[in-house]
Amino acid sequence: MYLINKIKELAASIKLEILETRRHIHQNPELSFKEFETMKFVSDRLNSYQIEHSTGIAGTGIVGLIKGKNPDSKTIALRADMDALPIQEQNDCVYKSKNNGVMHACGHDVHTASLLGASKILQQLKDEFEGTIKLIFQPGEEKIPGGASLMIKEGVLENPKPTSIIGQHVMPYIPVGKVGFRSGAYMASADEIYMTIKGKGGHAALPENFVDPVTISAYIITSLQQVISRQASPKTATVLSFGKVIADGATNVIPTEVRFEGTFRAMDEKWRSHAHNSITNIATSIAESMGAACDIEIRKGYPSLSNEPILTERARTAAELYMGKENVVELDLWLAAEDFSFYAQEMPACFYRLGTGNESKGITSGVHTPTFDIDEDALETGAGLMAWLAVEQLI
Repeated sequence: MYLINKIKELAASIKLEILETRRHIHQNPELSFKEFETMKFVSDRLNSYQIEHSTGIAGTGIVGLIKGKNPDSKTIALRADMDALPIQEQNDCVYKSKNNGVMHACGHDVHTASLLGASKILQQLKDEFEGTIKLIFQPGEEKIPGGASLMIKEGVLENPKPTSIIGQHVMPYIPVGKVGFRSGAYMASADEIYMTIKGKGGHAALPENFVDPVTISAYIITSLQQVISRQASPKTATVLSFGKVIADGATNVIPTEVRFEGTFRAMDEKWRSHAHNSITNIATSIAESMGAACDIEIRKGYPSLSNEPILTERARTAAELYMGKENVVELDLWLAAEDFSFYAQEMPACFYRLGTGNESKGITSGVHTPTFDIDEDALETGAGLMAWLAVEQLI
């Protein structure tokens, strides 16, 4: 228990610093792959901690190393993402975003601040553990192809090669002071669907003279739900949703084409591939049968995320020691996606959730909303627990 108590003591001692770090990043959000000032800020902090690191990985990423005793014996990695979202913040707080139309609405400011806090703790404890801890500050999680995939291509998982990787993400639906874990399948793949239905426009009062892409599009969108209701196994969590439809006509004008966009989510890679073919075949055949043409593009995004069971159960047990068993909860399947899944395809990975909600304080908004915020008491837990999970893998 000595190390747990020491980490808790250090986390408490730098709580204000972690809070100030989070607020600075929150006030100065940057979109995916444009995190230049964030990269500089993180680099300056790592320099102040005397942690060796490299910048400019995949454009704006950072990789640092903390070397314990016998540094070549084993390496584990910790990851935090740094990018923000194109959302106008509606919170009224002293740390409100200064950048118009850009907001840390997914908690990446928390992730980065937590890893910086953990880094400072781990640097002070480097004589207490064997091996090396690799710190990955990643750009572009919110934008395909995902900063994780690009950093991997640039060798972030080499020299030294980690044996495992751990990542943390905020969860507003878990109360502050608690964390969540789930072994095995956890998050979905995410693919983007872009479709254009090309018909023949005309006067709305003369239907014999046009091929109506609006009606055809509506029929296709409705019919595609059979991919979920009639082809997917009930055991396979999957979602197909269309959130954008552009039919640029008028009350009495039928447009020549309709464009619409959607997302497909799945937990199984084999089913994912089959569904792509079904979506394409159904949409194309319906359009052609009604005299129109269908252009369809399915952009493959992040793969599904699976937490390696042995690593995850070890991390869960370590979290219970650090926080108390009553403060560690089981996570449900989550059909959102995360590019941390790319790391999970390369090595054993554990992606867990940090509780940040507090109903009594009115902190209940979900991620990706203009009113998202956290109970900042979570920052001490975020930094301390991440440091302990790393050390526990190496002692």
